[in-house]
Amino acid sequence: MAADEPLVLGIETSCDETGVGIVRGTTLLADAVASSVDTHARFGGVVPEIASRAHLEAMVPTIERALKQAGISAKDLDGIAVTAGPGLAGALLVGVSAAKAYAYALNKPLYGVNHLASHICVDQLEHGPLPEPTMALLVSGGHSSLLLAPDITADVRPMGATIDDAAGEAFDKIARVLNLGFPGGPVIDRLAKEGDPDAIAFPRGLTGPRDPAYDFSFSGLKTAVARWIEAKRAAGEEVPVRDVAASFQEAVVDVLTRKAVRACKDEGVDHLMIGGGVAANSRLRALAQERCERVGIRLRVPRPGLCTDNGAMVAALGAEMVARNRPASDLELSADSSLPVTDPHVPGNHSHGHGHDHDHVHEISKENLYS
Repeated sequence: MAADEPLVLGIETSCDETGVGIVRGTTLLADAVASSVDTHARFGGVVPEIASRAHLEAMVPTIERALKQAGISAKDLDGIAVTAGPGLAGALLVGVSAAKAYAYALNKPLYGVNHLASHICVDQLEHGPLPEPTMALLVSGGHSSLLLAPDITADVRPMGATIDDAAGEAFDKIARVLNLGFPGGPVIDRLAKEGDPDAIAFPRGLTGPRDPAYDFSFSGLKTAVARWIEAKRAAGEEVPVRDVAASFQEAVVDVLTRKAVRACKDEGVDHLMIGGGVAANSRLRALAQERCERVGIRLRVPRPGLCTDNGAMVAALGAEMVARNRPASDLELSADSSLPVTDPHVPGNHSHGHGHDHDHVHEISKENLYS
C-alpha cells in the first residue's frame, strides 16, 4: 500500500442516513447507504430515537455491503473513520460505537472526524485534491455555514453561519405549509422549475449594509412565506404553489450564493466549494455557477449523491488524516453532538498506540509520585 493512498472505511450516522464508504486515497471504492427517511416522513421530521434504532439495525449489513462492493477484506483497511459530531447524540453514538468495535477487533487506528469537514473533503473524490485554502459553503438541513479551510485536516475557520434556521430547515418548513410532505428540498426544487422566481418578492435575510457580511438568517423569510400563503388562503384564493416554491427558493439561493462569492472575493480565494444536502438543489448549483463565472471563480460541487449525508465523505476525510499523519483518536472517543466546526477531528490524548494501553489509574499514580 502506498502511504499516500490509505484504504479507509468511513461510518456516518449523524442523522437519518446510515452511510458506510470505502476510499483508497482520493478514489471512491464503495458507498453504501441505508436511509430511514421514509420512517420519519409520517412524523414530518426526523425522530432521533427511531433514527438511532434504524442505525443499529442497518449498521453491520451496510458495512458488509460496502466491503463486498469494494472487493476488500476488513483486515486490509489502514483505518476506520467515523462522524463524531455534530449531529443527533443518540444517532452519532451508534456509529461511534460500531467504529470503535471494528477498530478494536481489527487492531486498526480510529479517527473520529467532523461531519462538516467531511462534507467539504468529499469533493476530493470527484474533483481531486482540495485547493488550499478552500472556501466552502455548507448548506444542509442542520447547517448553513461559510468556512475557510487552509487545511481540511487541521485548520477550518468559520467565516459565517446561520443565526437561526438552516437553509434545509426552511425548505422543510415551507414544504409543510404547502402540504408537500417531508423532506421538502427535492419537491420544492422540482415544482420551482415550473414556477416564476420573480412572481413574489420575498425578503433576503441579512443583506442590509449594517448586517454581518457572511451570516445567514432564514427564519424571517420562512415567516414571510407562511404569512403570504395564509393570506391567500384566508382570502379564499388559490395558492400558486409553483410560483411560491420558485420565489422562496430564489430568495434562499440568492443570499447563499451572493455571500459565498463575496467571501471569496474578500479573501482572495479563486474558487468555491459547495457541499451539504441542499447543494443537491439544481437552482443553487446553476446560480452559483453563473455568479462564479462572472467574477472568475472556479466552482466545485460534488454530484448530488455525495452532497447528502454518506459514509464516503467520512472515509475521504479519514484517508486524508492518515495520509497527513494526523494523530488517531483513542478508544475513549465519544460522540459530541455539538462538536465545533473548528475541530476537523478528535485526536486521542496520546498519539502512540490506539488506546489499547490507556491506564488512568497508572497515570494518576505517576503524577502523585512526581508531585
